[in-house]
Amino acid sequence: MSAVEVRGLKKSYGEIEAVKGVDFDVQPGETFGFLGPNGAGKSTTIKILCTLAKASGGSASVAGFDVTSQRDQVRRHIGLVFQDTTLDNYLTAELNLRFHAELYGMPRESVAPRLEQVLKMVGLWDRKDSKVITFSGGMKRRLEIARGLMHSPRVLFLDEPTVGLDPQTRASIWQYIHELRQQEEITIFLTTHYMDEAEQCDRIAIMDHGLLVALDTPAALKASVGTDRVTIRTSDDEEALKRLPDAIQTGDGIVLNVEDGEGYVPKLFAELGVPITNVSISKPSLDDVFLSYTGRTIRDSEVNPGMPAFFAAMRR
Repeated sequence: MSAVEVRGLKKSYGEIEAVKGVDFDVQPGETFGFLGPNGAGKSTTIKILCTLAKASGGSASVAGFDVTSQRDQVRRHIGLVFQDTTLDNYLTAELNLRFHAELYGMPRESVAPRLEQVLKMVGLWDRKDSKVITFSGGMKRRLEIARGLMHSPRVLFLDEPTVGLDPQTRASIWQYIHELRQQEEITIFLTTHYMDEAEQCDRIAIMDHGLLVALDTPAALKASVGTDRVTIRTSDDEEALKRLPDAIQTGDGIVLNVEDGEGYVPKLFAELGVPITNVSISKPSLDDVFLSYTGRTIRDSEVNPGMPAFFAAMRR
């Protein structure tokens, strides 16, 4: 059974088609990245999967439960970490998690051991009695991840989990994400506009204008948009260009587009007949992939107002 299954999913707001019939699956234990420019339909799709919006057509299931007819079961089996913090700053870390456990109806005897387990998992057990207002941005994000895990969800949705954090803290958050997937055997569905983070996903889906325009592993997506770029400088560029009819001269040097840069360079040194003084190889990046499929670069992440609204509703 897929952790997330989407078939022909559609969502319209009046005459505006936000999602135009998308199909994809997320496998159990997978880290699945969801990318899309503003207005692509990515946020709307996630809201439907998290039962925050109702689809206009098609179907979707999460953890084996239909998002329309089995909303309560879906909510019990998912965890949400919002882009905007929803922690209570004036409660301690422990009380924030205990409040969450009450909302999800966790058995009282299981709360204390689970609370200790998830706080140790994110390195905050020694700060359980500290008020959240004293936490740094990175500590708050780790606490929110712990809260999302508190009720042992099967699918964890992370909305821009490291936005606004410094590079070192972002790296530590990703370390915790990798560790929790190994310890919890959990499926992770995340949105991010950081391409280095997208690289760490098992697969990536890109949406644009309400359609799914690409879905594959990072390596396969990069391979789909072009060849390696080999740039060289030689002792006699004019002669080298004569011997390399497919090369072009640029301000950076002589450029060749080849299938396998690493394999091509040794052959180039051996057969060119002109001394090479400098060589560099660059591969297509996920930025190139995004630009190729959407026609624009990825922008700052959009705020998903529906997710905090869901948590507010749960509080009420």
